[in-house]
Amino acid sequence: MRAVVARVTEASVTVGDEVTGAIDEPGLLVLLGIHVDDEVSKVAMMARKLHEARILRDEESCATTGAPLLVVSQFTLYGDTRKGRRPSWTQAARPEVAEPLVTAVVDALRERGARVETGRFGAMMAVRSANDGPFTLLIEV
Repeated sequence: MRAVVARVTEASVTVGDEVTGAIDEPGLLVLLGIHVDDEVSKVAMMARKLHEARILRDEESCATTGAPLLVVSQFTLYGDTRKGRRPSWTQAARPEVAEPLVTAVVDALRERGARVETGRFGAMMAVRSANDGPFTLLIEV
């Protein structure tokens, strides 16, 4: 699993005219990609890393501050651009594998007490954010 995590002052995701998820206070925007070899055994570790990452202001985490997370699935995180001009998506999990794992990470975050908003799996989404810092990192498990 791979997540691009941005510290934000606000963020939202819209599908068509509907806002499917939004945070209007400092928190994390998480773009989450699932690899073809990922299994449910990685879910708890990813949820823990996202929830406890000390990347908010003053080295705080969502776990210590209660800051929200906006989790958006993004298969393109596993696009391979080493050859040619068109990315290969062979390392990204198929939707029938990826969707349950993304849902499981969101559920695991909520079980930890995290406030989580989401996008809509497989939809064309407009993601807006105000990056704080900017501070963005890659988390892999």
